[in-house]
Amino acid sequence: MRKAEINRKTLETNISLQLNLDGEGKFSGTSGIGFFDHMLELFTKHSGMDLHLQAEGDLEVDYHHTVEDIGIALGQAIKEALADKKGICRYGFMYLPMDEALARVCLDLSGRPFLVYNAQFWTSQVGNFDVELAEEFLRAVVNNAAITLHVEVLYGRNTHHILEAIFKGFGQALKKAVSIDSTAKGVPSTKGQL
Repeated sequence: MRKAEINRKTLETNISLQLNLDGEGKFSGTSGIGFFDHMLELFTKHSGMDLHLQAEGDLEVDYHHTVEDIGIALGQAIKEALADKKGICRYGFMYLPMDEALARVCLDLSGRPFLVYNAQFWTSQVGNFDVELAEEFLRAVVNNAAITLHVEVLYGRNTHHILEAIFKGFGQALKKAVSIDSTAKGVPSTKGQL
């Protein structure tokens, strides 16, 4: 099984994360941030991965450090669990509707980190979660997993729904990309490596 465990401790956060790419879509533990836990649970369910998270952060300052550092740890775990990437599908994409919102998420496990994030929100917060932190989380994942990720919200009005579409879409796209292609031989690249 493709698994990884990451422990990250800084002066701002203390994070322990276990990831199983070939799981059952189960999320356990907590980030300490209720809405963000909801998004991670959606991501996990739709990716089919198992994610266990224990995080402590300087939440009295704000949520930025904790959200970003969880993204760093998750990105490192994805990269470690994929190892040499032999036999993976490599690409994944999803159009994800969530009521009135529609998000398009496309990614490439290319070894080249790049994030395109086009999303317009009508509010700056959901509860006490700053909406801009979703982009910071994804950027941290992308930079540490070496993924090219394009996220575009085509339309939507409800900020909660828009974020759900992004996180579910990311999960679905990643599920496709990390899946094993039974017809593939070696690494899916003319370069011979990713």
